[in-house]
Amino acid sequence: MKLSGNSQVIIGLGSNMGDRFASLSRALTLLREEAGVILAASSVWETEPWGFEADEHFLNMVVVLQTKKQPGQLMQLFRSFEGRMGRKRNQGGRYESRIIDIDILLWENRVISLPGLEVPHPKLADRRFVLEPLNEVAPEAVHPITGLTVMEMLALCDDRSDVRLAEKQF
Repeated sequence: MKLSGNSQVIIGLGSNMGDRFASLSRALTLLREEAGVILAASSVWETEPWGFEADEHFLNMVVVLQTKKQPGQLMQLFRSFEGRMGRKRNQGGRYESRIIDIDILLWENRVISLPGLEVPHPKLADRRFVLEPLNEVAPEAVHPITGLTVMEMLALCDDRSDVRLAEKQF
């Protein structure tokens, strides 16, 4: 899939290991330096782990990025950021604590299916920890498969996990 020009991409960031704010800050710096222009950034939200047990809660946020990169290139760049920041991925595909997690949530109105990349993110509508910050920066963004806005997905979301604004913000 070859896209021309600039694209607006919505990205989710999360961390629950070490200095979580420092990890989010470092990821934002890398995004600015190597991926494109950050057009909007949500507040930082503190959330309980989703899909697994962990001692530390996550800090999550969403950014809107303008980029010239292609989908596969951008995902490879994000995996590089994660590795440089010290993330070690398990081979079993199960959820685990992480220094940083960077996911592509939406890519304009496109549906993208590449090895290792599905856009829109397959679990987007099921996760309050993504929908709450996403609702801050792009409430009217439309899921290209369901046709629902972020605001509508949040209202319909069954996830009742603890998601609240973090005490500290950037």
